[in-house]
Amino acid sequence: MKILFVTSTRLGDAVLSTGLLDHLIRTHPDAQITVVCGPVAEGIFDRMPNRTRTIVLHKRSRSRHWLPLWADVVLHVWDLVVDIRGSALSWLIPTRRRAVFRRIDGPKIAQLGAILGLSPPPLPVAWIAEADRNRIRNLLPTDRPIIALAPTANWQPKVWPAERFAAAFHALTASTIPNAVPVVLGGPGPAERAMAAPLMTALPQAIDLVGTLSLPEVAAVLQAASLFIGNDSGLMHLSAAAGAPTVGLFGPTDAATYRPAGRRATAVVATAMTDIAVQQVVKAAENLLA
Repeated sequence: MKILFVTSTRLGDAVLSTGLLDHLIRTHPDAQITVVCGPVAEGIFDRMPNRTRTIVLHKRSRSRHWLPLWADVVLHVWDLVVDIRGSALSWLIPTRRRAVFRRIDGPKIAQLGAILGLSPPPLPVAWIAEADRNRIRNLLPTDRPIIALAPTANWQPKVWPAERFAAAFHALTASTIPNAVPVVLGGPGPAERAMAAPLMTALPQAIDLVGTLSLPEVAAVLQAASLFIGNDSGLMHLSAAAGAPTVGLFGPTDAATYRPAGRRATAVVATAMTDIAVQQVVKAAENLLA
């Protein structure tokens, strides 16, 4: 069975779509899956079973990126095309069946599940290889719990103040997770490093992993974490997918739609990030861990 899966260029939405892929892999174990995604999300699928190819879609002005993609995939007859972007591409290529996103009310995870008629929707997953776990074993302490902190975001109003991240860490290590080590995560590039710098200053003992790991390696770190606290971001969604107890922080963005989806995940919501108090986050983490 040949499946074309068109997912998001954004990391968070791409992570949320992994639940659909996991469902397809489990129900069609012989499937050969081609994934279309943006460059930021490419690493999410590096360890995915049944993946024959990843096509990286680089955006161009006036939507000119769609034409070479169409030329690439139109020569195949697909058994199934799944398109979480609801693009015209899905209707312009030969396929025996297509499942295309149509906007409905509710959380994003439910909107994605509806593409394949799945209710409840499948939860996101993180694919990790043993090589990824081996790499992070050399970076993390083996005898102490870790608290993963993600202080960056793609938009400054989504960023919780660094001193509050530090205060929440200290409060949790004084009570719920004693002797924990802070691990600071972020994406590649100077902008992410600049956003993370104030937290590294506030927590000089922290392990700095900002922009240094592949996405499967980041997922391995998160799988090993006792707790994750982070702004609404792709890393927050990856944390929930990896199974870490995840506290996502939401201010101006839509928590009802984009709250983290996982078995141990919760959101702290306010009108603005500066309205989120340290004690709110600590309490949310304590409730989650309880």
